[in-house]
Order: sequence, then structure tokens, then C-alpha cells
Amino acid sequence: MALSTRPFTLALAALLTLWLGACANSANLEATSGEASPAPGVLELAAVPTGLPVLEGSATVEMVVNGSPIVMEIDGANAPITAGNFVDLVNRGVYDDLVFHRVVRDPQPFVAQGGDPQSRDPNVPAQQLGTGSFIDPDTEAPRYIPLEIRPAGGGELLYSQTFEEARINAAPELPHTRGAVAMARSQAADSASAQFYITLAELPFLDGSYAVFGYVTSGMDVVDAIQQGDRIETARVIDGLENLRTE
Repeated sequence: MALSTRPFTLALAALLTLWLGACANSANLEATSGEASPAPGVLELAAVPTGLPVLEGSATVEMVVNGSPIVMEIDGANAPITAGNFVDLVNRGVYDDLVFHRVVRDPQPFVAQGGDPQSRDPNVPAQQLGTGSFIDPDTEAPRYIPLEIRPAGGGELLYSQTFEEARINAAPELPHTRGAVAMARSQAADSASAQFYITLAELPFLDGSYAVFGYVTSGMDVVDAIQQGDRIETARVIDGLENLRTE
């Protein structure tokens, strides 16, 4: 379903930092990164931060929610770092037993968001969910990934900037159609970590601002039935794991 009015679009855009906020604010990023952020702009893949997983090709992920599978096709060709991070976290078992802590359907369908590692602990207050990141056991620090979006038509990947900031007047190669899977983040461009969302409708006003890295290919009826507080029972890579490069 496309959004029908500009006022509703603007209202949702104003709520993005509430509903798609993830990880940390920019001050926290500066405190934990240990190094300066890379210069924003269009960069070759080799120029982006090293040490992050990369998906060279595609992979298929199956999540089980409420006893039913959701199958996602993950696109490493157009979002190699974003897709690699997600597939790596799935393969590590990070998403098993995590909660969908925000599900927005009113006044119109919006997103189902989950993946906060804190949500595995039932003692964590609900109001705290949406602030957690993946803690890399090798570094004992949060892992953040750069905002990564490719313009349509095979343009070079844009890192660390939105299309608006980079003055790119184009659609992304991976748009926010219904069933898109994308990374949630705070206002800081490079603050995505583990939290993701699935779009419940076509949401074109998010294009160029948030990084889509795949699409639900089956089980969208399961996504439509997700309620806030539902858990991901299991998540596993069922095809394409050989395309993941972690070093």
C-alpha cells in the first residue's frame, strides 16, 4: 500500500528517529569507535572500513516466528557490507530468541522492527529496547556498519550519507517496497548494528535514507501477523553462506 497523503508521510518521517532509532547516538559512536569516522561520499568498496563481514553475492535466510517461516533473499551485490553484517549475525545465532519490539500498523501499515540483542533478556525494560547493538566478542565493543546505498542503474555505492545529503536525485537500486528488509539506525548515518525492520507497505519516502539489503520472498503473511513482543524463534542461513567473507 502506498502512502496516500503528504501530511501522513511527513508525520511518519518525523517519527523515524523514534521508530527506526537503533544502536546509539553520535556521541556514543565517537566514544566507542576508537577512530575517526571515514569521510562521507561515494567510495570504492575497498575504501570502506575494513574488518567488517562482506557478502559477495546472495544468500537466503529463514526466520521462524510464531512457528512459521519467513524467507528473505539477501542482496550482497547491491549492499555487500549491510548484507554481510546481517548474514554474519544470523550465522552467529544472534537473532535467535530476539523480540520484535516495535510494530507500527496505525494509522497505516509501516514496519515491524526487531533485532535488539538486549531483547533476549526478559528482565530488560521494554522502554530500553531499541537502544542495543551487537557486541563483537573479538573486540568486546559494539559493531557498527556504514550507511550503504547504491543508486539505481548500477551507480557506485554511497557510504555514510543519505541521498539528500549527497544531492543524489535518483531512486535506490533496492527501494522500500512492501517486504523490504533494511537496517534501523539512529540519526547518525553510521550507527546501524543489529536492529532491522521489515516494511509492511511500500514506503518510498524512506528511499535513500535507510539501507535496504534484501526482501521477503515468502512468508509475508507471517510478517503481517507479527505483534509487538513476538520473538524470532530461530534464524538461519539456508543458502549462500559460502558467499560470506568475514576476513
